[in-house]
Amino acid sequence: MHPDHRTSTARFPVTVDATLRAAGWHPGRWDIKQAELWADSLREHTSPAGHRHAVFPAAVEAWAEFGGLRVTPSGPGRQVAPVTLDLNPLHGLHMARTLADLGRALDTDVSPLGAETDQNGLLAIDAGGRVYALDHTGDWYLGADIDQALGALVSGIEPTRLTAG
Repeated sequence: MHPDHRTSTARFPVTVDATLRAAGWHPGRWDIKQAELWADSLREHTSPAGHRHAVFPAAVEAWAEFGGLRVTPSGPGRQVAPVTLDLNPLHGLHMARTLADLGRALDTDVSPLGAETDQNGLLAIDAGGRVYALDHTGDWYLGADIDQALGALVSGIEPTRLTAG
């Protein structure tokens, strides 16, 4: 068991839970109507080169639960500075080709999840629920699921590099 989980019976470590709740998240939050609107917007968008977005259940579920949250962590972070998040998948609307390229490299579909607003990074989720960040320094693996990824981002846990810049 991760040491942070000893102090909480909740889904997230105490500090992560508090940060998410301050942003408007609560257990059972589920806005499927908004998630479907985002899915429609992404499905309807085609890049100038003809790239289209993948939309799949793991992405829609993440948008329904966490979409629309602006998460502002406090504190220094464990290994790196925690980042401010805007969990709106339309931040990735014009990144269809980049996400398709990442998906091809990972042999899965990848959809936008939101943005790291401090770093101008794009958050993405794959069909298996794994979460990534893409920024000017490379592509990063954030966690096996959205809970792990949000925990890492809010706590300032250093991500794993997928690619060189």
